[in-house]
Amino acid sequence: MQNKTAWIEKEIANLKAQGLYKHVRTLESPSGPEIVVDGKKVLNFCSNNYLGFTNNPILKKAAIKAIEKYGVGTGAVRTIAGTMVLHLELEKKLAEFKKVEDVIVFQSGLMANIAVIPALMGEGDVIFSDELNHASIIDGCRLSKATVVRYPHNNLVELEKLVKENSKVAKKLIVTDGVFSMDGDISNLPGIVKIATKYDCLTMVDDAHGEGVLGKSGRGIVDHYHLHGQFDIEVGTLSKAFGVVGGFVAGKKIIVDWLRQKARPFLFSTSLSPADIASCIAAVDILKKSDALVKKMWANAEYFKNRMKKLGFDVGHSVTPIVPVMLMDEKLAVEFSRKLFEKGIFAVALCYPTVPMGKARIRVMISAAHTRKHLDQALLAFSEVKKGL
Repeated sequence: MQNKTAWIEKEIANLKAQGLYKHVRTLESPSGPEIVVDGKKVLNFCSNNYLGFTNNPILKKAAIKAIEKYGVGTGAVRTIAGTMVLHLELEKKLAEFKKVEDVIVFQSGLMANIAVIPALMGEGDVIFSDELNHASIIDGCRLSKATVVRYPHNNLVELEKLVKENSKVAKKLIVTDGVFSMDGDISNLPGIVKIATKYDCLTMVDDAHGEGVLGKSGRGIVDHYHLHGQFDIEVGTLSKAFGVVGGFVAGKKIIVDWLRQKARPFLFSTSLSPADIASCIAAVDILKKSDALVKKMWANAEYFKNRMKKLGFDVGHSVTPIVPVMLMDEKLAVEFSRKLFEKGIFAVALCYPTVPMGKARIRVMISAAHTRKHLDQALLAFSEVKKGL
């Protein structure tokens, strides 16, 4: 009898031989700076929980209260019976926080990207996409069926050349990550705005790793560059710095109105639960009142990066709390991560296809929840593993 899955077995064996097979560890505690993974207590340096909101008592209290009042789910898509007053409250507060005309909330950041791009672009249109954009942007572009033109990472000279070559196309979109999650560098939005204005392009930024991180009180990369009203679409996530789950699109009211009519995840997928939405509202309220957590996160990041450099590690060109410890070799990165885990440091190796072949790294994610003691313990572990390999 024919083995229909033989090819899968062969490919998995190849992944293991190359050191690219992913062993998924299991979290047995709340996500925070100190966690239990596979039965072992470790320090967490691979979470996107930038501000420590995932186990914040204020957010938990808001979630419990929402469950008691509204239940555990909405039972419908937003356009039928799934839009609660909580959804509208969050969208209003996010719009105020982001200083935009309107916001629409989705089930995740990925959902937001695959909602907005196909709703705005289609066959015959052209999308200019940074070559290092996140997979969710790539998927959104594919679903749109528009022509996708990739431009070299952050190379605006080449971008303008490519836009000029397609200047006669009626509908054009320039899309970029705000913070590039593998390297921690950021996009040149002011330069993109100039090109978009010159050639009549829509502009879109996926600010998943900028929300809660960049700008005043974590308002994001558009606020960081003081470009309010000049960038058409901001896509954000509620799953990273906000500590919960969900995504949103912020921008001009006319665009958000269109998404409420045409965005497929909004029309055909059940809305976020009351607990999720209430927790996100609480997170926004905290950031509107104080930037203390954002400042602490940045202080922690600078401390860690500076000391890693002194230890002789290559941490790339990151200008954010993302610290890529460049090891290049896939097998070395996997072994380095394993040795760190033995010393009580949870920091995962990122290898191909997450990053290009030969660019393997340990990506360290710094949080406001880390103490100086946590950081020093991690620095010691990195130093010891380096000496032992």
